[in-house]
Amino acid sequence: MKDAITMFFQYSRVTMKSWFQYRVDALLRSLAVFLREATGIVSIVLVLTKFDINGIISWDVDELVFLYSFLFSTYGILIIFFTGLRDFGKTIQDGTFDRFLLRPRGVLFQIIASDADWFAAVGHGVLGVVLFSYAISRIDVVWNLGNILYLATAFIGGILIQGAIFLFFASLSFYFVKASNVRGALFWNLRNLAGYPLSIFPKMIQCMLMYVVPFAFVNYFPAQYLLRNDDLIYYPEVYLYLTPLIGIAMYLGAYCFWRTAIKHYKSTGN
Repeated sequence: MKDAITMFFQYSRVTMKSWFQYRVDALLRSLAVFLREATGIVSIVLVLTKFDINGIISWDVDELVFLYSFLFSTYGILIIFFTGLRDFGKTIQDGTFDRFLLRPRGVLFQIIASDADWFAAVGHGVLGVVLFSYAISRIDVVWNLGNILYLATAFIGGILIQGAIFLFFASLSFYFVKASNVRGALFWNLRNLAGYPLSIFPKMIQCMLMYVVPFAFVNYFPAQYLLRNDDLIYYPEVYLYLTPLIGIAMYLGAYCFWRTAIKHYKSTGN
């Protein structure tokens, strides 16, 4: 275990050096990611501020910002560890996956450790912290030890849920070579919807966000644990506590699927 941790940090050090080889370019690219995502949030806030939303949803703008902060904060951490799975289709297509099979280390460990999108990590992570800091300064949440511990476990669970989704779609690449379009349709589109309260959507979308690609457990239910907004009555209260369990269960399930799918790998050459 100690050797694996040491190797992971060695991989991370080399990867960080490669991403930040040109520091000004790295800074500008991270800033570009930040501004790209922040522009979307600012646009939404301006629209919601312009129009009266109290008759549509029971959430105010500050609470919606709080909801968004979970998405960006967890993704900022997620992409440090799961970039290799996000871009796994390319690894299969160009044949570089064969290199991982030849090395005396676990294949999944190498994929996770060997790459990290630091531009996305910095851009999303900083935006998440900014949104979170802004929101908690304006909403009424009591920050006792219990809430802080809950928030920490919910963040870990949210990261595992999204990591499991990446691992699942990476496993599909063993069967279809390129599964990025399917991942884009499900992951990114539903992630965009997850920035809004779950209760405003039709039942079919709610079921998708709770039971198919469960982004509701990444941000909606953790936020509801702290906010206790009125629309919580539509869902079982136990859902507030399931994020870490769902994250662990999904990741273990995705890992089992990975172990099965890798047996079907056929090299595409180079």
